[in-house]
Amino acid sequence: MIRIPFLSFLCFALLVAHTAASGREMPSPYPAPEPGVRLTPPESPAPLINEPRLFGATPGAPIQMSISASGKRPMSFAAAKLPPGLKLDRETGVITGRISRPGTYSFPVQASNSHGKTTGTMTVRIGKEICLTPPMGWSSWYSYSGGVSQENILKTARLMVESGLAQYGYSYVNIDDCWQGSRGGKYRAIQPNKRFPDMKSMCREIHRLGLKAGIYSTPWMGTYAGYMGGTSPNSQGDYSSLALPENKRPQPDQLFGGCPGSQRLGAAKIGPVWMVSQDAKQWAEWGFDYVKMDWYLIDVPSTERISADLKKSGRDIVLSVSNSTPFEIAGPISKTANVWRTTGDIEDHWGSLKKIASSQEKWQPYAGPGHWNDPDMLQIGRLGKVGKANTTFQPTRLTPDEQYFQMSFWAMISAPLIISCDLEHLDDFTRGILCNREVIAVNQTFHGPSEKVLAQDGCEVWIKPLGEGRTAVGFFNTGNERQTVKVPLSLLKLKSPQHVRDVWKQENAGTARQEMNVQLNPHGAALFLLEGKK
Repeated sequence: MIRIPFLSFLCFALLVAHTAASGREMPSPYPAPEPGVRLTPPESPAPLINEPRLFGATPGAPIQMSISASGKRPMSFAAAKLPPGLKLDRETGVITGRISRPGTYSFPVQASNSHGKTTGTMTVRIGKEICLTPPMGWSSWYSYSGGVSQENILKTARLMVESGLAQYGYSYVNIDDCWQGSRGGKYRAIQPNKRFPDMKSMCREIHRLGLKAGIYSTPWMGTYAGYMGGTSPNSQGDYSSLALPENKRPQPDQLFGGCPGSQRLGAAKIGPVWMVSQDAKQWAEWGFDYVKMDWYLIDVPSTERISADLKKSGRDIVLSVSNSTPFEIAGPISKTANVWRTTGDIEDHWGSLKKIASSQEKWQPYAGPGHWNDPDMLQIGRLGKVGKANTTFQPTRLTPDEQYFQMSFWAMISAPLIISCDLEHLDDFTRGILCNREVIAVNQTFHGPSEKVLAQDGCEVWIKPLGEGRTAVGFFNTGNERQTVKVPLSLLKLKSPQHVRDVWKQENAGTARQEMNVQLNPHGAALFLLEGKK
């Protein structure tokens, strides 16, 4: 199995921890934070290289990767011993090119600004696997939803850069449902509706910003939102035998009406003519890097067929399958898809978050580089109404503690970090949740699956190996009252003493000798990084 190396910046942080924490004990109990407070420290103006630093591509495929570095702009970038076939844009930190020969290529990189410079190492693996770290990015479904357009996708892409999210590894800008028009073009593939006048130029602009583009479809004849899918009743791609009359469609290209229109009209099934292969060629030609294929029940033969079509498209395209993958097929799905939904659709309330979190333990052995469990999108920030053509957004219904819970839990289980919020009005608290480089590092580092080691009185403790003697430990309170959780180091599979770092606060918490004793707010979480004596 490919091991994702841990961060050099955290190595430095833990070196400091050895000195600062060795002389004091970790408080017992370690206090819960004041509710609603931003725990992430202010961002440093000095350059810091963030995750991801590991990228995968197939031989000869186009490569685009970025040196994700936070700090004051302008910033300049450098790379020594760059593999033949790759080139670096020194102003943006974007690396592009192709590598034909399989292998692992590691090379040093540098980021510099008026406050100093920093160095790190990036790695490209050329082989059969792509998507070597959990995808990070944005999706349109919980924001623009039914009103998604080329204009607001490009607006979001620019905001990803301007807001600094791209500096922390968020790279995918994904169109969800509602982009589809009619079939046509040289492949008789799905063409976009009038809200997307030029898909190819849109993808080119997203790439120019150092980001990647994603799109949505289904192997059904009709999508959940009532647009045409990847199969057809006939070879002409003519859906008129199933579609609503034009005067009864909510939008002109919404052939089957709003959800559950496709189910009601018989389009929510795989049709007699498979056209995903044609669509895949079109996506590749446009320049897409990611596709979400959405249907129920997810099945292995269809997934394998979609995967084969993408591999023949001429471009590396991440395959995300959605939704509610049957656990009985976790084995074969985890060998075929890059991302698979382990749940139904998430909602921005505690009941939904708690239910999803409680169902993830059994899935953990199937995660690994190139293949990730997906408990659905982060419900953080200002959101729209699902299925509506939103122009205004409301704050998530998750409390601040519940937002810390979700981000901490998703980090611990190596879940994709896909946000869907309005980026134009990103407040300081939300930015602190999304842009904590040490929390993101826990998410992006993989040396083995996460494991739940304690469950009592509504609280859980999870561990995740991070390599080189380091372990992430997550504490989670699913109850409605403040709780104090005691866990012996032996249950964490660790020896005494352990140097403890509070990952959210990015500060050293002291030394744990026999146990950890942590206070948690209702629906709250705490996330720590532990390292034993060298």
